[in-house]
Amino acid sequence: MKASELDLRQILSFSPKGGIMNFMGHRTLIIDAMAMGLLRKELIENLGAFSARNILTRLGYAHGWTTADNLDTEYSDLLQDPQCGPTLHMLQGAVNVAKCEIVFEPSFRMFNTWQQSYEAEQHLLHMGIAHEPVCWMLTGYVSGYCSRMLGEDIYCIESQCCAKGDPLCHNETRTREGWGSLIDPYLPYFQAETIGSMLHEVTAKLMKSEKQMKLKRSLMEDDYDCCGLTVKSKTMRNTLDLAKRIAKVESSVVITGESGVGKERIARIIHSESARALRPFVAINCSAVTETLLESEFFGHAKGSFTGANKDRFGLFEAASGGTLFLDEVGEISANMQAKLLRALQEREIRRVGENISRPVDVRIIAATNRDLSDEVAAGRFREDLYYRLCIFELLVPPLRDRQEDILLLARNFLNTATAKIGKEVIGFMPEVTDRLAQYNWPGNVRQLENTIEHAVVLCQGKRIELSDLPKSVRFKSSGNAHADMIRPMEEFEREQILSAIKLLDGDKTEAAKRLGISRSSLYQKIKRYEIT
Repeated sequence: MKASELDLRQILSFSPKGGIMNFMGHRTLIIDAMAMGLLRKELIENLGAFSARNILTRLGYAHGWTTADNLDTEYSDLLQDPQCGPTLHMLQGAVNVAKCEIVFEPSFRMFNTWQQSYEAEQHLLHMGIAHEPVCWMLTGYVSGYCSRMLGEDIYCIESQCCAKGDPLCHNETRTREGWGSLIDPYLPYFQAETIGSMLHEVTAKLMKSEKQMKLKRSLMEDDYDCCGLTVKSKTMRNTLDLAKRIAKVESSVVITGESGVGKERIARIIHSESARALRPFVAINCSAVTETLLESEFFGHAKGSFTGANKDRFGLFEAASGGTLFLDEVGEISANMQAKLLRALQEREIRRVGENISRPVDVRIIAATNRDLSDEVAAGRFREDLYYRLCIFELLVPPLRDRQEDILLLARNFLNTATAKIGKEVIGFMPEVTDRLAQYNWPGNVRQLENTIEHAVVLCQGKRIELSDLPKSVRFKSSGNAHADMIRPMEEFEREQILSAIKLLDGDKTEAAKRLGISRSSLYQKIKRYEIT
């Protein structure tokens, strides 16, 4: 057999359903070129170009050596065929060998011209134009293969490379003696001791990073996590702590707090920490359903009980059987409906609308309201007996303005959620944005913060959210003081001053920078920052 007769179908065997694949009888892997490109990028950025080249060259060398070794085992008659190495390199999908010229006398020399080098392609994709040849694994492969084939040290050096703008990749391969002193600058890339010294340096860096991470973790020890909700403030930690303790009993709970503070999230935490966690959690906003429909929603109805009731339907009490029923805005329920709800809670049974049959139910009630129910009872708008039936425990969720330590923590969590939802790569906030988020009053509480971050991610054009990405209501915060609100941010004055200067000087930015007393580069940065056109 000749090298030109080699066919991938002859030397590659695999199960159609996957698992182990063999190349010339030895296990091989299919690794995506993009993944290798990303590995190259990570190595260069974290270890430097020299260390990255050392690792990749030796990896390629080992690959070439084992390929020749496997060839000697499986197809020993092909080992001395000079075209076999380039043919196998192409069959492995690494490169297209456009031309290969081999000379054995007076000493071994090989000249390769390559097209479609995956290394050059990936380097251009991830790192851009290179200043030197970058086919490190491929030249390492040739060096390892030829060294195993000829039984002496052989080195392949690339002189031209597509990654640095050359039309094709050219390389030359010679023996150690054939290169003479020309090989000396390249030898460190092939030597294991170079990797050893590099690894010592990397280990030292890793130890330093680990110390920094430990310090960072120690600074974050105050963070409190409960069912995926991480908080820092003492008031919210106390609230979550109480919620977990309440969860262990079956008593009804009323969660109070302003709109948007996350009352339903607390209700879900109580449910997930309770013995009912594996059963349904059913929620209803009582203020969003008309009184005529609320009874049917709660208890269900029989077919024909009213217009449109064309079939039997169970209600939320039955849907939540064995689990938790969350009644949001319970203070909005009418007096008539309050009486029916009280009966269901006392008797632990319900009757569907249009039926005379009582059905037992087993649910835990968690109610929520932004009103003070005790005031509602005093005013005669809420039944006192229902209040005492519901409010065995009362849990107050503090507004976001009273727990400022949680604002940035929540903002980062919402950022992660929003970027995943929208599909944008936004990694953080500019310093002025974090300042504004921390200082803002957040009348809409957590819900407003979440909407603000999603709004900013949609508008963001870079990697970090800028002040201009925030909604105007957050950018120009209101203090609640009419006179104080007349005070404008310095940024507004600076923007107007720059804009006026450019207009007065007919767009001459160099002169504008001079008159404003700042450098030209600073002016351009401010123009970009304030979106001046």
